[in-house]
Amino acid sequence: MSEIIDRVKAPTPKFFKVLRNIGLIMAGVGTVLLTAPVSLPAAVVTLGGYLVTAGGVATAVSQITNISDDAIGEKKEGGSDGDGNSP
Repeated sequence: MSEIIDRVKAPTPKFFKVLRNIGLIMAGVGTVLLTAPVSLPAAVVTLGGYLVTAGGVATAVSQITNISDDAIGEKKEGGSDGDGNSP
């Protein structure tokens, strides 16, 4: 359990910060659609449910991704680099 808490507290890469914010906006819009004081068509209410779910998942995944998970631009030492030539 402490590993999960440490991951949530760790620094988040810029891309995942943007994705987290988009997920929060999606969840917020979905919540507004679901809790509207007027009756909305069933398709709009269904869309609201999907937005809440997708936004929640995107936010959760983005929050637990930390900088050590971001392998873009990193070079690994030793082994094959995928071009068929070993060092």
